[in-house]
Amino acid sequence: MKNWILFLITAGAAFLLGLLAVNIFERKTEAKYAYQPKVQLDGIEPRDSIWGLNYPRQFQSYQKTQDTSFHSMYGTSGHKDMLESDPELVILWAGYGFSKDYNAPKGHFWAVEDINKTLRTGAPMAPGEGPMPSTCWTCKSTDVPRLMSEMGVAEFYSHKWSDFGSQVINPIGCADCHNPQTMKLTITRPALIEAFEAMGKDIKQASHQEMRSLVCAQCHVEYYFDKKKPGLENAQYLTFPWKDGMDVENVEKYYDQAQFSDWTHPLSKAPMLKAQHPDYEIFEMGVHAKRGVSCADCHMPYQTEGGQKFTNHHIGSPLANVENSCFVCHREKVDDLVTDVYERQRKIKEGTTKLQKLIAMAHIETAKAIELGATEAQLAPIQQGLRHAQWRWDYSVASHGAAFHAPLETSRIVTSATDIIQETRIKLTRLLASLGYNQPVPMPDFSNKSALQSYIGLDIPKEKAAKQDFLDQVVPQWLKEGKARQSQKPVKTISSK
Repeated sequence: MKNWILFLITAGAAFLLGLLAVNIFERKTEAKYAYQPKVQLDGIEPRDSIWGLNYPRQFQSYQKTQDTSFHSMYGTSGHKDMLESDPELVILWAGYGFSKDYNAPKGHFWAVEDINKTLRTGAPMAPGEGPMPSTCWTCKSTDVPRLMSEMGVAEFYSHKWSDFGSQVINPIGCADCHNPQTMKLTITRPALIEAFEAMGKDIKQASHQEMRSLVCAQCHVEYYFDKKKPGLENAQYLTFPWKDGMDVENVEKYYDQAQFSDWTHPLSKAPMLKAQHPDYEIFEMGVHAKRGVSCADCHMPYQTEGGQKFTNHHIGSPLANVENSCFVCHREKVDDLVTDVYERQRKIKEGTTKLQKLIAMAHIETAKAIELGATEAQLAPIQQGLRHAQWRWDYSVASHGAAFHAPLETSRIVTSATDIIQETRIKLTRLLASLGYNQPVPMPDFSNKSALQSYIGLDIPKEKAAKQDFLDQVVPQWLKEGKARQSQKPVKTISSK
């Protein structure tokens, strides 16, 4: 009897080992032929659909960035009107395009469509018109490295945004991050290379793991348009202000020394700074970066399909894919991990919500002081306080994921901004009293976005009507011309042997 039991166990084990061997053989065979190239990628190929013929799994996963169904406690991959959620922002950004229109960012798939639709780019009905420079296209499309290669970097920065509408029709994609011949990660935006040079570093020495963050840092950073670059006065040259460091104080110092401002606030007359999205800078100050984790490890985790390991290009929040993004290192329950993230976000949000209202009130109180005849000398320290407080607030909220990437650093920035604006409002109180005004300054309804836009003089219905004419008449022509141009570029197939 024992012999029969031993025989059955041995036979069963042999059968299972045989199945395993067959499965391994099939997977190795599948992997061997998984990436047989079908087309030749010549030069800078901006069309992801062409790359997808050679790399179907990556392409198919990237196509999922058009999914807008994800929602977290504060974030979403779909449409969310951030001015409706936080109306005080209308006052903070008065005189700047963000006071007209500011929505939560969607996936990379939507980059070109979203910049066409936003009120911030205006409604240019002809080339050379509109408020924005061509530099605004830089991080939106794989067509940008193509244009930079064809005309030169400085020339690309020297036009209007409307000049390249028919040239920029492909959203962020493969050619932004990969060398088409080797598929190695590569830097296609010169501003990042130039920023490393300014810091005395050579980006060519970066490891592959570092490159898995640096390709993101081409765009997910703080930047400004330098209009004073020697010899390039006609260009709005994209520049990262990292020369003296990436932390909020050093970047603030850089801008102050350069006497740079993004705009002058129409209420307080303060020279203001608009933080863009210093994601890489704040991430570098957090525990994950210090332990060697890259952006791609969490936002583009590896997965296996049909025996083939590949990077999932459905770039988005790790909270939408906790098992693949977080479980490589963490062993907590999904709910516990998500709760931890939300708790950090909730605490930071509590501080920034109070802070932004204090700053909005200070802008309005400064306007009252100006109305009462305050001198430039009296206003200077107050305006600098507004500039620095709002810059630090913006640095903490404009960074996607700052409350998670580096919660201690983000809390420190918010606290410093709160101290600055409170000291500034004390100075304002004293100034108003010296001008004979000893009562609270009347405030608008901070809960009503439309009322605040009217308060700062915006005619949003007029802006929206003009934008709709642009979307109906100009954008379809841009797309038609762009697709006709692309159709002239042949796709070279590679014959199988």
